[in-house]
Amino acid sequence: MLQSKETMNARIFPGQGAQFSGMGKDLFEQSPEAASIFEKANEILGFRITDIMFSGTEEELRRTDVTQPAIFIHSVVVSQIQGSHIKPNMVAGHSLGEFSSLVSSGCISFSDALKLVATRASAMQKACELIPGTMAAILGLEDSIVEEVCATIKDEIVVPANYNCPGQLVISGTVRGIELACEAMKAAGAKRALPLQVGGAFHSPLMEPAREELAKVIHATQFNEPRCPIYQNVSALGEKSAEMIKENLIAQLTAPVRWTQSVRQMGADGATEFNECGPGKVLQGLVKKILQDVTTTSL
Repeated sequence: MLQSKETMNARIFPGQGAQFSGMGKDLFEQSPEAASIFEKANEILGFRITDIMFSGTEEELRRTDVTQPAIFIHSVVVSQIQGSHIKPNMVAGHSLGEFSSLVSSGCISFSDALKLVATRASAMQKACELIPGTMAAILGLEDSIVEEVCATIKDEIVVPANYNCPGQLVISGTVRGIELACEAMKAAGAKRALPLQVGGAFHSPLMEPAREELAKVIHATQFNEPRCPIYQNVSALGEKSAEMIKENLIAQLTAPVRWTQSVRQMGADGATEFNECGPGKVLQGLVKKILQDVTTTSL
């Protein structure tokens, strides 16, 4: 008789862009434990972010100082309330989602992580105002071709930013650089080169001022060895060293999100089931395009 393959659970957390009006309201109303976490977040932030999460407009939710903490809070609440019966074997988060994975794995407290997320959002907003930048999604090209085209754009900053799945790579840089790159990507055979409605050039050298500001508060924050490996965006490897996790988290602001590589590595390390914790189902779709023989669910 064949033995069934042992289930290895990977818990994954979404990043910026997954927000929607009403996020978390049902959890707040149905679970006293969830309501307690939401109220704690309001207290830490110094304003009622729950009011914006539950009934704010799309425009209000798109503000970086709201979006990042909102997605983080929602993701942690889902993980702790609805995912408490499952102990993940590994965790990962897409960009901002990496902070939710830190809490899920016991690497950092909810309060400290929320303070870091608020600092990160503020620092990124300031960096965006310092040098205007933007991003674009390149569809239908090999990663290596996208990388080569980025390298041909001279006198402007254009870099690969998000390796989301095969055939989908987001680039980041100066406004003019992204315009030139989109034209060059289409000429190189891209199916589409779509400018994104974002506030700046995230995961690019233009975020250096934010990286420096975030580094100070991360170094001053207590990190513990996580209960399970955290597959970080920068290395795409399962990390358990608190010091290495800190350094990778700092580097993440100016380095690309290696999501494709991370998911492949999690699969190679035995992951058979991916549970998405937080608003939306974007990561499940990406995982299915990266690994065909795994199960994906929402918590």
